[in-house]
Amino acid sequence: MRNTVRQELVARQLDEQIAARFPVGQRLRVLDVGMGQGTQALRLARAGHSVTGLESDAEMLSSARESLAREPEGIRERFRLIEGDGRDTGVHFLPGSFDVVLCHGVLMYVPEPDPMLAGLARMLAPGGLLSLLVRNADALAMRPGLVGDFGAALAAFDTDTYRNRLGLDVRADRLDALRATLAGIAAPLHAWYGVRVFTDNVSNEAELPGPEELAKVFAAEDKAGRTDPYRGIAALLHLCGVRG
Repeated sequence: MRNTVRQELVARQLDEQIAARFPVGQRLRVLDVGMGQGTQALRLARAGHSVTGLESDAEMLSSARESLAREPEGIRERFRLIEGDGRDTGVHFLPGSFDVVLCHGVLMYVPEPDPMLAGLARMLAPGGLLSLLVRNADALAMRPGLVGDFGAALAAFDTDTYRNRLGLDVRADRLDALRATLAGIAAPLHAWYGVRVFTDNVSNEAELPGPEELAKVFAAEDKAGRTDPYRGIAALLHLCGVRG
């Protein structure tokens, strides 16, 4: 449920931003940094865009290759997979090479994100879209608080680090800090959304509801992710910057 909600909401929000910035039917050059299994990258390739996936984890890269191998030839031809670190985009690509750059669920593993973000912004052509999905540091108390772990909830108010469900100690980002960073790298914040306002504490093993109920989940999450004050306490933030 958690991943399904994340992918669906991010897809809707990303499509909305792309439609607002680019002519209908334009084949975009997309870079997905830390693409994981490639859910969003493959979706955009199926929509006709030229996609490059950059991934450093060998297991994730193998999984993405297996998924890509099952796609029709036309999609495979416009999809490129590269093994590499998102902090080294300048090694692989020339500045201004892409219309859209995705960096979803990556910054929490980067101790000093500002240099990486500056490198991602340099990859964008003028008017290009930078899409970031980050853990919301201003809502770290919500997850433990809602399950009754009030000691952990109190501690979360004074930190920007947390232990994720993989058991790793990682970091979260604050909206205001990222807003300032994006302005400083000439890709100022254009729009932002909350992701997983209501479903963040759902068990990883929880089965999806039926189509009708799932549609209600998506509708409620979509509405909350666009509405104050709900979006401010979402587990994840989806930020969209535009290259000046």
